[in-house]
Amino acid sequence: MQTIIATITPVSAFGGPIRGDTLFGQICWAALHRWGEARLRELLEGYTSGNPFLVVSDAFPAGYLPRPVLPMHRFAKVPDADRKQVKKRQWLPVEYFGQPLAAWLQHTVSERDIHTDGLMRESVQPHNTINRMTGTTGTGEFAPYVMSQQRFATGRRFDIYLTHDKRPGVEEIHQLLADVGLSGYGRDASIGLGKFEVNDVRKADWPAQPNANAWYTLAACAPQGQRWEADDSFYQPFTRFGRHGDMAVHSGQPFKTPLLMVDTAALLKPERFESRSFIGQGLGGDGSLSKAIPETVHQGYAPVLPVCMEKQQ
Repeated sequence: MQTIIATITPVSAFGGPIRGDTLFGQICWAALHRWGEARLRELLEGYTSGNPFLVVSDAFPAGYLPRPVLPMHRFAKVPDADRKQVKKRQWLPVEYFGQPLAAWLQHTVSERDIHTDGLMRESVQPHNTINRMTGTTGTGEFAPYVMSQQRFATGRRFDIYLTHDKRPGVEEIHQLLADVGLSGYGRDASIGLGKFEVNDVRKADWPAQPNANAWYTLAACAPQGQRWEADDSFYQPFTRFGRHGDMAVHSGQPFKTPLLMVDTAALLKPERFESRSFIGQGLGGDGSLSKAIPETVHQGYAPVLPVCMEKQQ
């Protein structure tokens, strides 16, 4: 598998954060529209048997990675720092990734340290549905309502880590990301949300630590059934209540089977460590994920960075 990094700039409000598994699904739809169903089937061959053509991370502020899900007592204390302020330090500059895990908290920063106004502002947008019989809104399904939106700081760039095999080239991945950016990512893309520009897609060596023995995940994943050392693995559960996107929203059965996953920024220590760029498993493909489109798959893989999990003193 080859490792690349894509840098994007949001150009509209978003319905929510850019998550790797959702973005992977939209990339598959983009491949279908650009190249047809036969090419998409070729790309997805072997996906649920440990052979993904592409694994996509969440989007992170350019040059930063999220603080891992590690108990605070496993980090070295930050001198003369208020505990509440320390807990707001959620982003690690990539240049400090090679430092020991215990020292990371000293180098992490808050969103306001990255941008004076924060990385994004949340607001609400009024919506309404017009009753064509009366020409007005009303009650029930015609009652006005509001939906949340996220607006990113102007000009703020985000990095997406991707690992891929030889089936799609770097230029093809760039094109598919650009297609998603034009059509819009996530909720309410049909009314203008989720637009972004692709600034760059480049081959790159990902950050790594010497003497690594564990994995730091860059997207939600499904590590169930694989051999992990429970005492040295740290994660937050995440339930994905998925829905079909694109044309499949009109299928009459847009909802997928809920999935229990491990959220981004987990630390997972395997019983046997070996070099790789992703962990997890491909989900679905057998009708278990979707009744409307039985061949539907879901990214249960996550790009990973190697870290050294020190023994607790």
